[in-house]
Formats: sequence, C-alpha cells, structure tokens
Amino acid sequence: MESPLREEGEMKQEESSGRQKGGIRTMPFILANESFEKVASYGIHPNMIRYLMSDYHMGFAEGTNVLLKWSAATNFLPVIGAFLSDSLLGRFLTIFLGSLFSLMGMILLWLTTMIRDAKPPPYNAQVPYSCESPTPIQYTLLFSAFALISLGSGGVRPCSLAFGADQIACRDNPKRERALESFFGWYYSTAIMAIMIAFTGIVYIQDHHGWRVGFGVPVVLMFCSTIFFVVAYPLYYKIKVEKSLLTSFCQVILVAWKNRKLTLPDSSDGSWYNKNDAKVTTPTKTLRFLNKACIPSKPEDMNKEAANDPWTICVVDQVEELKALIKVIPLWSSSIMLHVTMNQTTFPVLQAQTMDRHLTSKFEVPATSFGFFLIITVMVWVMLYDRVIIPLLSKLKGKSVHISAKLRIGAGLCFSIVAMVTSAVVEHVRKDKAIEDGFSNDSQAVINMSAMWLVPQNVLNGLAEALNIIGQIEFYYSEFPKSMSSIASALNLLGVAVASLLASVLLSTVDGLTKGKGKEGWIATDINKGHYDKYYWLLAIMSCVNFLYHVVCSRAYGPCFDKTVVTGQEVNHSGEGESLRS
Repeated sequence: MESPLREEGEMKQEESSGRQKGGIRTMPFILANESFEKVASYGIHPNMIRYLMSDYHMGFAEGTNVLLKWSAATNFLPVIGAFLSDSLLGRFLTIFLGSLFSLMGMILLWLTTMIRDAKPPPYNAQVPYSCESPTPIQYTLLFSAFALISLGSGGVRPCSLAFGADQIACRDNPKRERALESFFGWYYSTAIMAIMIAFTGIVYIQDHHGWRVGFGVPVVLMFCSTIFFVVAYPLYYKIKVEKSLLTSFCQVILVAWKNRKLTLPDSSDGSWYNKNDAKVTTPTKTLRFLNKACIPSKPEDMNKEAANDPWTICVVDQVEELKALIKVIPLWSSSIMLHVTMNQTTFPVLQAQTMDRHLTSKFEVPATSFGFFLIITVMVWVMLYDRVIIPLLSKLKGKSVHISAKLRIGAGLCFSIVAMVTSAVVEHVRKDKAIEDGFSNDSQAVINMSAMWLVPQNVLNGLAEALNIIGQIEFYYSEFPKSMSSIASALNLLGVAVASLLASVLLSTVDGLTKGKGKEGWIATDINKGHYDKYYWLLAIMSCVNFLYHVVCSRAYGPCFDKTVVTGQEVNHSGEGESLRS
C-alpha cells in the first residue's frame, strides 16, 4: 500500500543541484503515459473472448474462466505494486518497470497473431476432427502475454495518480492546492476518454482490420506511453519513501500478540505509548485486543524517544489505523457481489453478435462496444450529481444536502439487482426469438431483434457502478485517518480481484452442475442452446441475498463520520472521530 506523502520524517525529497523539478510541466508526460496505457490495455479486453474462441478453439465457459482469472490478477497486482513502490522501488521506477512489462506483454500477444505456429490451425467445419486444441507451448505463449500485461498494470495503475500529485504537492509550490485540483480533474477526464476510445476505436479496428492490426495498434500505443514517461525523467520531482503502512499493520499485530498476557490499563490514566506530536493519545474501545500493542511492557519505555523499535512497541496512531481498516472490511465485502455481476462482460458480446446492431443501413455497432453505454452513464451521472441533483435538493430543502456514502453504496447494489433482472428478461426474449426464427442450432445467425435492447442493462450497470464504487471510495476516504487515504483505491481494486475469482468459481460450478450426458449446460458455447437467462436470474437472487447482508453490515458499522456545511464552514458532528481525522 502507498503511504501518504509527508514532508518530514517518513519521506524525504530527492535533492536536486540543478533547476527546480516537478510542477505542471510534467503533467503532459504523466497523463500521456496513463492515457496511452489505458487505451492499449482496455482495448484488448472487450474482444478477447472472441479471439480465444475463434483462434484458440476454447469453449465459452473455458474462455470466460481464463479472462476472469486474468482480470483477478490484473486487479490484485496493483496492491502488490503499491506496496513495492511504497517500501522499495519508488514510484518512478515502479511505473517505468510496469510500462516495460505491459509493452512486452502486448508484443507477445501481437506475436500470437503473426507467428503461424503460435496457435492451433484454423477450424474447418467441412473437415471432421479439424478443431485442434492448443499445445502446452501455445498455451504458455498466450498466458505469458497475459501475465506480463497484468504485471504492467500492477506497476502503472497504483502509482500514476500519486506520482502526478508528487510533482505538484512539493513544499515550494505556493499554488499546490489549486494545481492538485486541476490535475485530478484532468487525470480522471483523460482516463475516461481513454477508456471510451478503447471501447470504440480499438474494438472497431479489431472488427474491421483483423487481429494483427487490432493487437498491433495497442503495441504502438504502449510504446508511446513508455517513451513519453521516460523522456521527462530529468524534470520529475522524486520522493524516497521510508515507511510502509503494510509494515506498520504487521508491527501492530505482532506486538499485540506479544503483549497478549498484559492487562489493559484504564483508558484515562495516560498509560499509552505516543509520539510527541500524536494526534490520537488514547485508543478507542473497539477491537480492544489491539490496544495491547501500545502498552509499554517496561516503565522506561515511556521515556524513550520516537526512535523506539516499532517491532517492540507501537504508538496509538498505528493501532487506530489498523482498526479503521478492519472495521470497514464487512462493508467492503458486501460490495464484492456487485463486482461479480459486473464481471459478466462476455455474455452481452455473444448476445450482441446474434442481434441486429445496425444504427443506419451502413453503420453497425461492434458487438463489444456496448460497454460504451456503461461508461457514458457513469460520466453523465457524475455531472448530474454534482451540478444538478445536489444543488436541486439543497434548494428544495433550504439547506446544504449531502447523500451519505453508505446510502449510495446500497443504492448501487439495488441498481445492480435491477440490471441482472433486466438482463435475464432480455436474454429470455432473445432466445425465444431465435428459436421462433428457426436458429436454435445456429448461434451465428442474426435474429430480427435490435441489439439496442442491451442498452438498458448497461445503463443500469453504469448507475450501479457510479453510485457504489464512487460511494465506496468516498466512504473509505472519509472514514480512514488521513494517513490511510491512499488505501481507498487499493481496497476497491482488491474487491474487483476477489470478485473475478469468485465469478470464475461460480461459472465453473454452474457449468459443471447443469451439464449432463448429451445435455447442454446453462453456459453453453452455443448461446441458443444454453440458458444464460437462468444464470442471470441466479445472479439476481444472489444479489438480493447480498443486499440483505449489506444492510446488516451497514447497521453493525454504526454512524459514519458525518459532515455538514454551514455558512461555508465545515462542522464535525462525529465526536470521538474528530481527533482521528485531524
């Protein structure tokens, strides 16, 4: 995990004998690196299920499982990358190595389209037994490409935003707050634009110019991403990190275990170990067993300087940081099911391929580009929420209105349930239409049903993501001490990784249980013979049960750190939590 930037003590600025480093002039290089990386990496994902099925002769369930495991690795490795950046490599080197790994992975993936023996020979329907499975070497080449791309994402994604903030947040920048606000706005804007280009432009190239060009363009973009980042090396303001929050958590757990036989002192007698500038001097009463980590085992420990061995005794701040993380875990886990439903991105691709995708007589929407509607929904919701909904509610109420993060997280789960129900109904109608048109044995035939029926479920999923994921990040930022603000995005990525693994297990289990001798399972490669609608109904039922679990977790968590705005001043009503966040 990345620990926050501090001007003294934990981090030190790299000395520079030349001109001043950092500042706005470095932003184009960092934003270009992030944007090109996103276009390249996101551009190869939407169509990948088609590539695995057509060129590697994988069944739909097998191909989906491969992609889910790849997604899990891609979203878990940023947590490792953040820790390495924080405690060993530094942000510049982590981003640089990540860019190189991504570039090598994309080159390797592109080579699978260029080298004839890198994948099985094409399937010929007129020749019996011509559908050969990939050899171990061919699997190794493909999975090595996936692994390198995941390693690259683990280096770039957790560090890019923080490294950009480093350039502006240096002590000698008098306009750093305004510059940071501007940078964050540009960062998220370019990120969303990059994903939109990936879901439209790159997918269009793959559909109309083949895999060689379609996978070659991301290689060029990733090469540009790496070059843009490296060329500005002399301009960057680099910071050496000396403390890791993950290490701090391990210290608290170990010391608490060592002191497990000690008796907890009275909360008010001041027998807790603190630094001189500690914000919190008395630990809270929740998870009291961890408080033993800050009990001096010897009387003389109270008189030692802050240089005390943290593996022997911890300060109260450390203990409260770990408590804050543990306390949010149940609520965090209640949003994993939403990520499981969001991982069903391969199903709509097969659905869209069998539906009429023409907007005009000459323009046909690529089957993998319907995720574009999800991204647009997120963008529109963010703008409406900030510029229309909140101002309108405040005007109607006659006072400042704030919709709590927990409420938005729950609302996102509700929209996810509705999205799954909608998906199930649309798939049921689509399959009935295919059978009615006589295509029950032809999954490649296009039925007389517009693919625009897939838009509502994407819009609902977009609302679910905008409410839940943005609400999650805001919730973590508001509930954690400032020293843990960087963990917010890492927690969300970890949730996506866990959800990808669970989605893979669920898919394999359902496919195995519903298959029989001579009987197609729910997740059949031939979509017209499968029962994808039943799988959607299963996800909807699981989401309903998960929502009840979320309600229980939300009530058990208790009140959030509450803030209201009165005449332009922020007033804190959280009581005990105030000192924790100061």
